[in-house]
Amino acid sequence: MSIGANPELALPQTASGDDSPEARQYSRIHRRLSVTDTALGIVFLVVLLATGWTLGLRDLAFRFARDHYVLALFVYVLLLTLLSKAISMPLDVYSFRLEHRFHLSNQSTGAWIADEVKGWLVGLVMATLLAELVYWIIRSSPAHWWLIAWAAFTLLFVVFAQLAPVVLFPIFYKFVPLEDQELRNRLVTLSERAGTRVRGVYEWKLSEKSKKANAALTGLGSTRRIIVADTLLQNYSHDEIEAVLAHELGHHVHGHIFKSILLQMGVTFVGFWAADQALRYATYQAGMFPMLSDFANLPLLALVSAALSLLLLPALNAYSRYNERQADRYCWKSVPSVDPFITAMDKLSAQNLSEKSPSRVVEILFHSHPAVSKRIDAARKFAQAKA
Repeated sequence: MSIGANPELALPQTASGDDSPEARQYSRIHRRLSVTDTALGIVFLVVLLATGWTLGLRDLAFRFARDHYVLALFVYVLLLTLLSKAISMPLDVYSFRLEHRFHLSNQSTGAWIADEVKGWLVGLVMATLLAELVYWIIRSSPAHWWLIAWAAFTLLFVVFAQLAPVVLFPIFYKFVPLEDQELRNRLVTLSERAGTRVRGVYEWKLSEKSKKANAALTGLGSTRRIIVADTLLQNYSHDEIEAVLAHELGHHVHGHIFKSILLQMGVTFVGFWAADQALRYATYQAGMFPMLSDFANLPLLALVSAALSLLLLPALNAYSRYNERQADRYCWKSVPSVDPFITAMDKLSAQNLSEKSPSRVVEILFHSHPAVSKRIDAARKFAQAKA
């Protein structure tokens, strides 16, 4: 049974099958934007270090802060984020216009600007907290700072994952308890069969910003909750929504959250070790900075992190696709028929203008999920084997 009848949220009428020209064009432009944004960020960091401008920003920060280290670090991060935002703003504006060009956005220019400001402020707060923590650790224990920082960041990763649904998400989106009692009961029962207790089922007012659709199981422990976009409620049957959530619950059943935390711990460990090596070389051999705790070396830390992320991206995407396939199989075993999963995948692909059959290179480099066409084929094979 479909929910509601708001024509503003209606699905585009597209046939199942190959990708539409719009989906291919949108995905291609979106990838180029992502690559360009990443490249600009890296170039920005390299220029700061190569020209010594980072030292000038540090000196300016100390002048503003009257030589107070903690306040100077905040001013430095503020200047850095302002410059970074100014550089990325043309791409942000183009991305906003792109969503409207392909009829994927409901957001007004004023609302978008408000979100951009909120996003920048949230980023500034988080970047400042993390930077203050890292450089406090460096000043306190320069020999072992990277190990201590690694442990602290691991703990913060878990804390942020728990707080995100109740602190961060509501800054940008509205959530209200799901009114459809029948659907709510079905989703809660599904979660209980998966061995997880949710603290509520919420309608996610995504249509205020976007025409795309999604659903998720978010949070950890006492903040774990199911969120279902109103764009999903509008256009999908209860069976289809149940199939989408069954996939999300598959991640819980297979322990993907815990495994992801362990993987993140490993990646972060290597990242902080590499950052320590880079800082020591830049400070004691290259003479770029007078001491490890000179926060003018922050762009070097960010550059090491960006380089490691790019290097590991194909492997991390491959691991994520493996997890997604496991979650799909759990979904197929948990619902009476795979047909709602197949129709939901088809509809989501059309509604979100995602490619069903990207090239293998694109899938390896950019996709954390298997291609929709492969997921649908696998579901059909599962049904045939089960018959």
